[in-house]
Amino acid sequence: MVFMDRKTSAQQLRRIIELDCDLNKTKDLDLLMERILFEARRITHADAGSIYVIEDGMLHIKYTQNDTKQKQLPAGQKLIYSIFKLPLNPKTISGYVATTGEIVNLADAYKIPPGSPFSYDSTYDKISNYRTKSVLTIPLRTMAGRIIGVIQMINAKNEQGKIVSFKKSDELLVSHFAVNATAALERAQMTRAIILRMIRMAELRDPKETGTHVNRVAAYAVEIYDAYAQKHQLPEREVEHNRDLLRMAAMLHDVGKVAISDTILKKPDRFNQQEFEIMKAHTYLGARLFIDEQSEFDRMAREIALTHHEKWNGEGYPGRVDLNTGQPLRKNKDGKAKPLKKTEIPLWGRIVAIADVYDALTSIRVYKEPWPEDRVVDEIQRLAGKSFDPELVEIFLEAIPNIRQISQRYAE
Repeated sequence: MVFMDRKTSAQQLRRIIELDCDLNKTKDLDLLMERILFEARRITHADAGSIYVIEDGMLHIKYTQNDTKQKQLPAGQKLIYSIFKLPLNPKTISGYVATTGEIVNLADAYKIPPGSPFSYDSTYDKISNYRTKSVLTIPLRTMAGRIIGVIQMINAKNEQGKIVSFKKSDELLVSHFAVNATAALERAQMTRAIILRMIRMAELRDPKETGTHVNRVAAYAVEIYDAYAQKHQLPEREVEHNRDLLRMAAMLHDVGKVAISDTILKKPDRFNQQEFEIMKAHTYLGARLFIDEQSEFDRMAREIALTHHEKWNGEGYPGRVDLNTGQPLRKNKDGKAKPLKKTEIPLWGRIVAIADVYDALTSIRVYKEPWPEDRVVDEIQRLAGKSFDPELVEIFLEAIPNIRQISQRYAE
């Protein structure tokens, strides 16, 4: 039995070492946190778990996973969880770990020893009809010693599926994993910060181009792609790689607006035809930023910036243009650039087109109030086969529960 435990621990340690390399390949912050939580649960055989990040003096829940609740959902549907934040103080288990840096390993969250500085709030168990028992909570600490959040494992299970306590070896394994995971998180935070600085440049010019808007559009795009990939049974490695690139590239879909005149961008009304023609240039002007292709990210960002206003029926823009000059490469009878249509439009552009329109219609603008969701859904369905890829519209409609959750996470 001791031999088996040592063998298992060695296998777990090897898996952690392999993960160090994998985590360094993931650049997007949200996808990285999701992956870290999943792998930490797998290492400890935990049924559920959450990851919290310290922001603005509060402890924000970022991701929750629960295998038991997930199995109760239809195939392809993701677990919906509440977006909430906690005061950063030692009165809760996660708050205690975040403020003290100590590991907390509980055999039963409902039987915390008297005199403990923290307590367990069973409210979420009651809401979700789930029984939390064993809990392992570990700080996410940077190499400089700063705690940026905590990772919490819930309900370790043995080979028979029975809930058991987390072992001491689990503490050591997850702690080791957390060190490298935190370093990867810091790098991802830097990448996200750089992208958001570019977005803020656009926001200075266009008040609609906010960090919350681009985060929503990018997250919606990943949800649509995930469902598309599942339907088409794409290889897992390919999906993980593409969704990481998509999450970042989609945030920059309208970055070309920095080159558009303030008199147009900040006009508190709809554009006239001449103004609209000028605004159309933001597509190839944004794509031009990525013309010197150094990576797959550059290619995807260029495709998205250039094609997310093309339409399935061939009535979109900018069409086939020279990125350096904006002049048509192929012309219609009217002398304008010939648009792309159907699958001539790259998949990434077709996905972001739906995500962008959904967010625009559900958001407030100076010239309109936000539309109710049912009206937005009806409009997107109406435009299937006209503006949008009809297959992707069907996939989008199936992902609406997850889309709503993203909307809450990145509320204005």
